[in-house]
Amino acid sequence: MPVHSPSGRVFGLLATCLCTAFLCFHQVLSGEQQTEPGGSPDTEEAGDSPLYRYSLVFLICYCLLKYCLWLVPRQPSPLRGATSTHVRKIVLEHYYEQQLKLSPHVLGHSKSHVTKIVSELVKVGKTEHQDFTLTFRGDFVQIGSAYEQHKINSPDCFDVLIPIKVPQLLKLEPAFDIGRNELPFSLRGTAVCRLIPSCSSEWSRYRKVFADCFCVHFQKKSALSSTQVLRWFYSKMHRCLNVIRYQCEERCSLTLSVVNDQLILKLLPKSDYVCCHISMSVRLIPAVHVGDSVFLVAQPWTSTEPVLRPLKPAAFWHVYLSKHEQKLLNWLKVQTPVNSCHLKCLQILKALRDLGCKDFDQEFSIQWNAILCSYNMKTALFHLLLKGPLDAWDEKFLMERLEDLIKFWRERLQQQELMHFFLGNKNIPDFLTVPRKIKDVLPVNLLAGFDAALLDMVSFQLLNTWNRAHLIMRLNNHKCWPRNY
Repeated sequence: MPVHSPSGRVFGLLATCLCTAFLCFHQVLSGEQQTEPGGSPDTEEAGDSPLYRYSLVFLICYCLLKYCLWLVPRQPSPLRGATSTHVRKIVLEHYYEQQLKLSPHVLGHSKSHVTKIVSELVKVGKTEHQDFTLTFRGDFVQIGSAYEQHKINSPDCFDVLIPIKVPQLLKLEPAFDIGRNELPFSLRGTAVCRLIPSCSSEWSRYRKVFADCFCVHFQKKSALSSTQVLRWFYSKMHRCLNVIRYQCEERCSLTLSVVNDQLILKLLPKSDYVCCHISMSVRLIPAVHVGDSVFLVAQPWTSTEPVLRPLKPAAFWHVYLSKHEQKLLNWLKVQTPVNSCHLKCLQILKALRDLGCKDFDQEFSIQWNAILCSYNMKTALFHLLLKGPLDAWDEKFLMERLEDLIKFWRERLQQQELMHFFLGNKNIPDFLTVPRKIKDVLPVNLLAGFDAALLDMVSFQLLNTWNRAHLIMRLNNHKCWPRNY
């Protein structure tokens, strides 16, 4: 596409205005000279002055020449393009350092506080043991971006799985083959946790009580209800917090509340260190371990679609493969260059998602964040990383890899397809040792529940946000921007 510089047009317009002003001014002077009483008739008129004529002709020719040169299309200079990319990288790097990058010191202290409090809660929960009911199983599992080194902005949010177990006289039989295409989008990628009771006469005395409290019938079989487990878990955690609240009040203030149907532990340390005075939210998630580092997670079902009613969503559990994801991230850390930028790219893209939605209306902003959620972004990064050479993710190729990530995302959005990295994926690298029951389920498309027009709009806005990334980041980072930029 031809590129024209506006400098030629501006100069031509300015020169024309100057010539016109000069001509008008000279005409006024010549008129005044002609009206003077002592004026000599032999005096040569200023309009006939050779100097004036030559100057006027020179300026007009120069203006015409500049205008003709402006009409000639110019090819973009490679140096100019390189400079533009360099400037964009400076902006992104500075914003990353000032706004996104977490302090290892502060993050370490935050993790330590969370670990101590959650450990005490789980310890109390294990002590309150009752036969023939649910109990806490072993230690908790730390998941999410704060523990995977791609958290941005502030270490104020943490996710923790609290494993639970059923009585020993019950056997778990997870069913992963229910992800049929006829299921609504919100139920795909889930499992049913069926229960096989013991034939023991001892269990028969407690079967009805346990079934009434924790079970639901699904396909004529008894299954563990995620909804009932959540209710039990909320009550259990409140009792545990009441036990440890007194002994922890000198170290931190603790509150437990339900926010958007999720149990959130609010934690505010009372340390003397200024860096540790951060209010933290810990999402406590009950989960059932079904072997091979696979967890079934009880999360609330907020969908009100009529199609969900006959399917009994209380019987469905989300499949979590956090241990496998962390193992993949650790493997990538070893295989990529020492100064790899793959996690940095993920962090910058998450920041662009958050900055971009500020200009959207509320409805589209919610859909934008649902499509570009952190889990989907991490999944897209996994697919892209395993497509090409890992050496290409060196820090010096940051801008190129960001371009690739944006391009990959736009392709996925235009094709309306982003496949789950584990569920139904038979091409998972062998070192991950994912159970066959996970590989053999039907593949899960993470974008299947979104309208095509919506995905096209997100694709357009994503490219628009990326093209304006340096401007958006400068606008949101103006207070700490270096003066010599």
